[in-house]
Amino acid sequence: MVKYFYVSIVLCLFAGKEKCKTGSTQKNAASFPWAGFKAHTLAGGDVRQVSHSSLALKRQLPKSCEENDLMKKRTLHRLVSALAALVMGLALLTGCGGKSAEQVQQQETAQTIQVYLWSNNLYEIYASYVQAQLPDVNVEFIVGNNDLDFYKFLQENGGLPDIITCCRFSLHDATPLKDSLMNLALTNEAGAVYNTYLNSFKNEDGSVNWLPVCADAHGFVVNRSLFEQYDIPLPTDYASFVAACQAFEKVGIRGFTADYAYDYTCMETLQGLSAAELTTTEGRKWRTAYSDPASTVRVGLDDVVWPGAFERMEQFIQDTNLTADDLAHTYDDVMNLFRNGEVAMYFGSSAGVKMFQDEGIDTTFLPFFSQNGEKWIMTTPYFQIALNRDLEQDTARREKAMKVLNVMLSEDAQNRIVADGQDVLSYSQNVPLRLTEYLKDVRDVVEENHMYIRIASNDFFAVSKDVVSQMIAGKLDAKQAYQAFNAQLLAEEAPAADETVLTSGKSYSNVFHANGGNAAFSVMANTLRGVYGTDVLIATANSFTGSVLKADYTKKMAASMIMPNGLLSRQRTMTGAELKELVRAYVEGCEGGFVPFNRGSLPVVSGIAVEVKETSGRYTLTGITRNGQPLGDDDTITVTCLATEKQMDAMLAAGSGVSAGEDTWVKNIWRDHVSGGGAALAEPENYMTLR
Repeated sequence: MVKYFYVSIVLCLFAGKEKCKTGSTQKNAASFPWAGFKAHTLAGGDVRQVSHSSLALKRQLPKSCEENDLMKKRTLHRLVSALAALVMGLALLTGCGGKSAEQVQQQETAQTIQVYLWSNNLYEIYASYVQAQLPDVNVEFIVGNNDLDFYKFLQENGGLPDIITCCRFSLHDATPLKDSLMNLALTNEAGAVYNTYLNSFKNEDGSVNWLPVCADAHGFVVNRSLFEQYDIPLPTDYASFVAACQAFEKVGIRGFTADYAYDYTCMETLQGLSAAELTTTEGRKWRTAYSDPASTVRVGLDDVVWPGAFERMEQFIQDTNLTADDLAHTYDDVMNLFRNGEVAMYFGSSAGVKMFQDEGIDTTFLPFFSQNGEKWIMTTPYFQIALNRDLEQDTARREKAMKVLNVMLSEDAQNRIVADGQDVLSYSQNVPLRLTEYLKDVRDVVEENHMYIRIASNDFFAVSKDVVSQMIAGKLDAKQAYQAFNAQLLAEEAPAADETVLTSGKSYSNVFHANGGNAAFSVMANTLRGVYGTDVLIATANSFTGSVLKADYTKKMAASMIMPNGLLSRQRTMTGAELKELVRAYVEGCEGGFVPFNRGSLPVVSGIAVEVKETSGRYTLTGITRNGQPLGDDDTITVTCLATEKQMDAMLAAGSGVSAGEDTWVKNIWRDHVSGGGAALAEPENYMTLR
């Protein structure tokens, strides 16, 4: 065995060199045999197909033959000097049985840094870039959840990952996590954040557990062509903003509206109009007290800054002629009004500027105009990021995690977070400001660092929706609104009745292992295979949200086991030959679809076992077995596949002919399955062997 290993190493080196001399061909990504698939539901319904443009993922090209020759010569030299020791070590290991499978898995776990991403949008381009920059670090990316309650549950049950990202965030809601997270205050990454923004993340003791990445800018999206058509000047301050609204009303066009059906619009309008006051010394003092993780009492609104905020909101409602009818506006409603020229301005993201510019509508972006003359942009970090304090117990793992953090916050990585062509508004001094035409009208605001980070606690979302809605409906004046808001913040909440719907008596890790795959994901895949009543189930790696914990799951936590961003299921009966091509597309990638970029991004299967070869970061399917036997080409198999809508659309063959159905989302099927309280989890299987 030892001799065979020695010879194999030498042969591999020379084989690789010979391959470089003779040239090599790269197999194209597999095509996806989806024709005839239907969106599967428990009721047997279909789902409507929506066409999307295919996305081409950038992949690194292999090194030149000369570079490979040099590297192999160096490697061979090193190996020759070390082979004697290696053979002796292998002989000793062989004599005592070598490492156990458990020991190998423990080593793989120790070498893996887990990063939880809050959205699937970050998975393909952003995550793959981060991994490409760290070839010596095995980074496993999990699409977790945009909810701090999810991470509190992981913390309470021993499953907190190495690196956490979350968009819907506040220090107020993150309080229970403070002692489990690293203090980043003295790191270079924290030092690079402008103090203006870092102050929003400082605990009262000066520690910093969370750092923001680049900003999603919110303000006013403006149809500039309408202003030109009716000879109305673009607003430059609050008075001219109001004048513009009044001028449009006279010609039968709404000057302003927004999607006030949503809590975030109510909340951000209230804060955006008073950003200048909320960033004063008094405003920051109140925010620190409200957000302080060490506080044991509920903190309401102060009586210095906040009364004026409701007065400004009341004035804004009057000046823009907002009524109860505006409370019914959804995002799609507002987009259609703007697209049709029925409204001149709406509250929204800077991404809307590019969207409408691409549609041929001359659009620009304007800030909030404070009544004191200042201009401010409301910002939401695309996400906040934190590190598990347990990393401090292992110097090597901590160093790896800090490398990952550094890359995640780098300029090039941040450029992969935003939509193609969009501006990166970073909170970091390490990322230079390069504004495109879409944000040229707010350059002065950005350069002044007037980018206010919203207060986004769960309380503020809920109370803002209630109180601001009542103000718009004319039920509360400014004074009454302030009192109602404050009373709700101070009210002691009754503990929610969280009924257990699922109990796991075991804990399963979600770290990928070369000899077996991902145990936690296997549990989920095997369980869902039973739910769908299918012979085989195949899922993208981002389908499931993390470890299966030894814990009691409430309905909310059980639902969070499924990736939150629109996971779909489709089912079809096919031959073994078709199944092979289907699995190949999942493993090797397909044009316009997802291409696995590291071990952790390989698919999860149930009902079959697969063998995969790894070569220079590329993956090749080398075998499939079913019930311990090679899969036959003529076998007839019912197959259920899980993927996002975008992935499905890229993979589906033309003319698949499917129709609409709301109950096709995997999370809905899973929620229905566990809601009765009698659900049980399946045992994991070794579904993948990686060579």
